[in-house]
Amino acid sequence: MRPVCQDPQAWRSRLVLFLMFAAFAVLAGRAVWLQLVSDEFLRQQGAARQVRTQELAASRGRILDRNGHVLAMSLPVKAVWAVPDEVRGAAPQQLDALARLLGLGRVELDAKLASPRSLVYLKRQVEQDSAERILRLGIRGIETRGEYKRYYPYGELTAHVVGFTSIEDAGQEGMELAHQASLAGAAGSRRVLKDRLGHLLEDMGTTRPARDGKDLTLSIDRNIQHIAQSHLKAALEKHQARAGGIVVLDVRTGEVLALANLPNYDPNDRGRLTGAQLRNRVLTDTFEPGSVMKPFTIAQALESGLATPDTIVETAPGSLSIGRATIHDASRHGALTVAEVLQKSSNVGTAKLALRMAPREMWALLTRAGFGQAPALGFPGSAAGRLRPYAAWKPIEQATISYGHGVSTSLMQMAQSYLMFARDGDVVPVTLLKADAAPPAQPVISGATANAVRGMMERAAGPGGTAPRARIPGYRVAGKTSTAHKAVGGRYTNTYVAAFVGFAPASAPRVIVAVMIDEPSAGGHYGGTVAAPVFAAVAQDTLRALNVAPDAPVNDILAPLEAGDEES
Repeated sequence: MRPVCQDPQAWRSRLVLFLMFAAFAVLAGRAVWLQLVSDEFLRQQGAARQVRTQELAASRGRILDRNGHVLAMSLPVKAVWAVPDEVRGAAPQQLDALARLLGLGRVELDAKLASPRSLVYLKRQVEQDSAERILRLGIRGIETRGEYKRYYPYGELTAHVVGFTSIEDAGQEGMELAHQASLAGAAGSRRVLKDRLGHLLEDMGTTRPARDGKDLTLSIDRNIQHIAQSHLKAALEKHQARAGGIVVLDVRTGEVLALANLPNYDPNDRGRLTGAQLRNRVLTDTFEPGSVMKPFTIAQALESGLATPDTIVETAPGSLSIGRATIHDASRHGALTVAEVLQKSSNVGTAKLALRMAPREMWALLTRAGFGQAPALGFPGSAAGRLRPYAAWKPIEQATISYGHGVSTSLMQMAQSYLMFARDGDVVPVTLLKADAAPPAQPVISGATANAVRGMMERAAGPGGTAPRARIPGYRVAGKTSTAHKAVGGRYTNTYVAAFVGFAPASAPRVIVAVMIDEPSAGGHYGGTVAAPVFAAVAQDTLRALNVAPDAPVNDILAPLEAGDEES
């Protein structure tokens, strides 16, 4: 008897049902596993793909002048970025409009969108209204991110002091760089939920709030800064000079009320900057100061008891030989008192006084006055200048240092060192920050010596001196000129640095003004002709701005410069 065969079709149906049941069982088991056992793991993986941490930009602190005027501030702007793979599907007219709003050519925009990267910046620091118009174009893959743009309301007026920041809002020059840590603050963060296309679905809250930077108040007075820069610019144009610098100090506190350099730049437009524009010459450039050093030699002669203001020094025949070298005066003067040596700016008389001193004594006074040391301003690139150790001085070197050759200094150092004459023998640290109180002073010479040299410098700035053009109607002025040959490659050239450093009113000094004109080529090159008038104009306007009372009768008639009274 033959067995009955099962229906093959029924067997296959049962097999399919079994397989389907097994598959559903596996899926159910997997679902139970994922929901109960792997729940935390899946949450982490989902968050890693959809939850993002966004940086919250901190607003950079403002920079203010001493009276609260804003010199630098941060404005909210947008960074526009794109996901190239998504943007490529936009209509041509949308891309044309996008290019116009970004200020880009269509070719440049297409080049950015051709990037193989998953995200590319199209433009940084886009104004808010332009960014909103870009988003209204509705182009898929275009997003914006908040950031800040630094703005300098007074442009080039305070450029060399304030400096500027990079596109990342980090300090690059000036006080922006020197005080980067306190100005920058600290960025915060927040967690957000995004879809796979990067669109924001939910703000999950701030995890770390942004800490804005601290404001910085400078010692600079905006009005005095304008005064100084305007007069410096006029002098450079008149004398067709290569460059120039000026600094105004408050005698009482050492605060820098103005600091200007030319050429300069606009920190709001840095498209074509050069090194010459960026250099803060007042602080970074050094030069042989020339005759503005003579008051220090005279001071040491008085301080050590080697001479008095009335001591006679024979300067005939207008030259002095030391070994193979010979020192010359611009004019022959014969016998001069020490006071007249400074008034007439005699190289020979100054050198003879110096050679009576021990080199160590000269070096010690110059060191206490600040030469050979960078001013403690905390400013990037401040120069220390050059003052060789006294043990290495030869007689000719000691003689030339006495009238400002063989030594180098910055204009800021010269201004700071003159504090010893304006402050009755002591100096205070110079500062670019507003001072709440007068800083501690460092004695350099006695008050009697300082007062004596101050009187001699007042004669130097008067009739018969080298700088009658430094006089100010209504104020007594004390100061010293310099006309120094420039050294290039170790050799002196026929180019000059004209300088004047002085203070007013001489009876109770309030401000020091130091002026340097580099390579004047028209209308003279002497310090008394080129730099002294700048001092007079700036000091006069500054004293009036500070409401400083006059200490002399008003006399608008300035004596003409006497023949032969300029120093070499």
